[in-house]
Amino acid sequence: MKPVRIIVLAVAALAAIGLALVVRGMMSGKPTSKAEAATPIAAPAAKPMARVLVAKRDLKVGERLTAADMDWQEWPLDAVNSAFITDGSPEVPAPTPAAAKGDAKPVAKGEAKSDPLADATRTIERLSGGGAKTQFVGAVVREPFLSGEPIVDRKLVRAGESGYLAVVLQPGMRAMSIPVTVETGAGGFILPGDRVDVVLAAQINTDNDAEGTPRKAFSTATVLRNVKVLAIDQQTSVDKGATTVVGATVTLEVGPAESEALALAKSMGDLSLALRSYADVGGPSGLGEDILAAQRAGGRTGGVRVFRGATPPTTAVN
Repeated sequence: MKPVRIIVLAVAALAAIGLALVVRGMMSGKPTSKAEAATPIAAPAAKPMARVLVAKRDLKVGERLTAADMDWQEWPLDAVNSAFITDGSPEVPAPTPAAAKGDAKPVAKGEAKSDPLADATRTIERLSGGGAKTQFVGAVVREPFLSGEPIVDRKLVRAGESGYLAVVLQPGMRAMSIPVTVETGAGGFILPGDRVDVVLAAQINTDNDAEGTPRKAFSTATVLRNVKVLAIDQQTSVDKGATTVVGATVTLEVGPAESEALALAKSMGDLSLALRSYADVGGPSGLGEDILAAQRAGGRTGGVRVFRGATPPTTAVN
C-alpha cells in the first residue's frame, strides 16, 4: 500500500474517533466518574397522610346523616385542620416533645408516637365497623356540605343538643305539643317518627228535654290526619329495640293552620292519638274536619258524629 493512502486512512480514522468523542460529550453532558455512576438516586420521601371523614355527596340543611353519606378520604397531614374528624390512623404524628436532659431522644418530625392501646382500639373499631364515623349517624345537617368536604361538628346537630328540633322541622312547619296518657297515646306504642291522627272528643250543647233539662251529648272529630310525631317528652329518638315509650307530652309537626286548629281542639275537649300504619307515610296530611270554621259559625257542627247515651250516632245538622 502506498504511503499516501496509509496517511489518508489514518487521518480519517482519527477524525471519526474525534467526532465520536464530541457526540458522546454532547449527549452525556457532564462526565461522571465510575463511583458517581454506581450511586443510586434516592427516591423522594413519601408525604405523610391522614384519613379524614368527608361527605360523599352534597348534603342540604335538615338532612339526616346515614353511614352511606360519609366516607374516609386520604388527606395531606400538614393540611389537616383541628376541626376535621380523623380515624386516628398511625400516620398522624404526635407533638414533638422538647429535648430533655440526659440521653432522651426527641421524636423526629413526621414520626408518629406509638401507643399500643390506641392502635389496638383503632383496629377493633375498624373490624367492628365502629369508630368516629358511627358517632355522626343520625345527626342533622345545620349548614350545607359539598361533596368531598370534611365533616365538622359545628355544621351538625345531634339528638339532645340545643337547636336539634328546629333543624329537624321541615321549612314552614311548626312544633306543637299536646298532653297524653297511656290510654290516649295508644298504650305507649307511638314512637318518635310515627304518624298519627289527632281525635277530639267534646261535649256539645243540645236541646233540652221535655222537663227542661239539657241533654248530654258528645261529639268526636278527627282534627288532624297523618301528622308526624317529633318527640315524646324530651326524647326525639328511642333506644334500639325499644317498642314502647310512655310520656306525658307528645310534640307534633304541624302547619300554621293546623296549629290553630289544634289549639282550639285542646280547649274544646279531650284529645287522643290514633297510630297510623307505616304505609301511610306518603299519604295526605293536614287538617281533618274543620272544627275551626264550625266554632266561628257559632257552634254549628255539621258532619260531626253525635252520641246521645246509648242511642246510635247521628249527624248534627243544627
